[in-house]
Amino acid sequence: MERQWFSTCCVLLLLVLVSCNSSFAAAGAKPLYLKYKDPKQPVGARIKDLVKRMTLEEKIGQMVQIDLTVASSDVMKNYYLGSVLSGGGSVPSPKASAAAWVNTVNGLQKGALSTRLGIPMIYGIDAVHGHNNVYNATIFPHNVGLGVTRDPQLIKKIGAATAKEVRATGIPYAFAPCIAVCRDPRWGRCYESYSEDHTIVQKMTEIIPGLQGDLPANSRKGVPFVVNRTKVAACAKHYMGDGGTTKGINENNTVISMNGLMSIHMPAYLNSISKGVATIMVSYSSWNGKKMHANRELVTGFLKDKLKFRGFVISDWQGIDRITSPPHANYSSSITAGVGAGIDMIMVAYNYTELINDMIYQVKNRIIPVSRIDDAPLLPLPKKAAKILVAGSHADNLGNQCGGWTITWQGQTGNDLTSGTTILKAVKSAVAPSTQVVYSEQPDASFVKSSKFSYAIVVVGEPPYAETQGDSLNLTIPAAGLTTINNVCGSIKCVVVVISGRPLVIEPYLAKIDALVAAWLPGTEGQGVTDVLFGDYGFTGKLARNWFRSVSQLPMNVGDAHYDPLFPFGFGLTTEPIKS
Repeated sequence: MERQWFSTCCVLLLLVLVSCNSSFAAAGAKPLYLKYKDPKQPVGARIKDLVKRMTLEEKIGQMVQIDLTVASSDVMKNYYLGSVLSGGGSVPSPKASAAAWVNTVNGLQKGALSTRLGIPMIYGIDAVHGHNNVYNATIFPHNVGLGVTRDPQLIKKIGAATAKEVRATGIPYAFAPCIAVCRDPRWGRCYESYSEDHTIVQKMTEIIPGLQGDLPANSRKGVPFVVNRTKVAACAKHYMGDGGTTKGINENNTVISMNGLMSIHMPAYLNSISKGVATIMVSYSSWNGKKMHANRELVTGFLKDKLKFRGFVISDWQGIDRITSPPHANYSSSITAGVGAGIDMIMVAYNYTELINDMIYQVKNRIIPVSRIDDAPLLPLPKKAAKILVAGSHADNLGNQCGGWTITWQGQTGNDLTSGTTILKAVKSAVAPSTQVVYSEQPDASFVKSSKFSYAIVVVGEPPYAETQGDSLNLTIPAAGLTTINNVCGSIKCVVVVISGRPLVIEPYLAKIDALVAAWLPGTEGQGVTDVLFGDYGFTGKLARNWFRSVSQLPMNVGDAHYDPLFPFGFGLTTEPIKS
């Protein structure tokens, strides 16, 4: 299933929140049919149609949210921006009326809809206890007071009343609810928390159907939902552990085990996702020293991949900047870390041109993979392609594929020890007859760049070994394999298949890789690998051991105080087979 963040946001608006005018080829001419604007088409088809039309600049623009104070119709149009927000006190004018708010939002929306593709922007606001930025709006008690009621239905009614007032000002998105579990009253945001008890906070997530509407009985888990134009998209925040920082210091470090994090700070997010919450905001805080805005394990690995959250993940106000201390000290690396972690919309607030220019540079130079911008898995691979490259030391090597204890004690490299199907041979059998398969064990970068391949499959890993001969203090892929990854994946879209008896060092190369497959030691039948690569069967495996970042972390197991894997125990993406 594709999971484009910007398409989720756009489709949410297209289907529920705004009406887009049809595009015309010329005055008086028949309207030009655009599938993504057709409400009769399935959502998936509309997403696919829209994404394939978008340029890189349009996609990146959709990832950017700016403050009202720097927004204008021209800015929306010229930079294809996806969102505007009103931070605390950011208003059209002092004591602005509801009509003034509507006019402001509509003016910005006009700029967004005047772009080539006419993608509407989404306007967000901190309506955290009623529509609290707006003069004469109803201000409800803060969450600290609501938690003592233990009355989910009352909270739901407050959500519904808030949604009505927010929509009355032309705004479709509220940065609420805060579902922090405040564990220390010294925290300056403690009044934003319903309780120190996660079970009470879980009950209070009933504000989400108040804001968004009741989820239909047949709705898929994790898919965002807004019922109609009297409702708003909600935002569960701040993911996660914001209420558990040391000494209650705001934006500080939450020191707690994985089990503690999951049992105290995670439960309300499970409820929020099950109720169709549209967006989730990342916390400024850290977990055991790791900034949440840079925590791929918890944002992508857990929230998106394990919990199947299909809304979009938004940063907090200038949250990307605050990955470093002092903020903005190394902005380029912070962008890489934040986007790589899985943040889909960046609340940049002011310096949007710097963000946009840096992101375009990083994507064009493959520092950020374009697949992260699209956020659609490369797998399964298309069988019908003009020309594909298969490369790597393990692509056409049955001995490497089988490993130790194969015919001989230590096993052996090469194709002479037994019969079977190498991965290369399986690829050739799997693809369409018209697809040209080119094999080069160690291609150089210039060859890859000049050969116009549709994509590449790089198969690398460990040589065969058994027992003591396999002991390793570095756990690295041999140099030839790493060179192949750099030469191939630095030039074209690629899937890297790792053949190994254990996790190996891969983190330094991830930015260049579009999809990573741990095939372990698959044995003689390489078709077992290509069956899932090409979608005859779906990927379903989950890691039975964690995949470390560096050997300096070892030994490291689930529950350890220093547990900080690249891919956690139980991680694994699920894909659907392609129906023939």
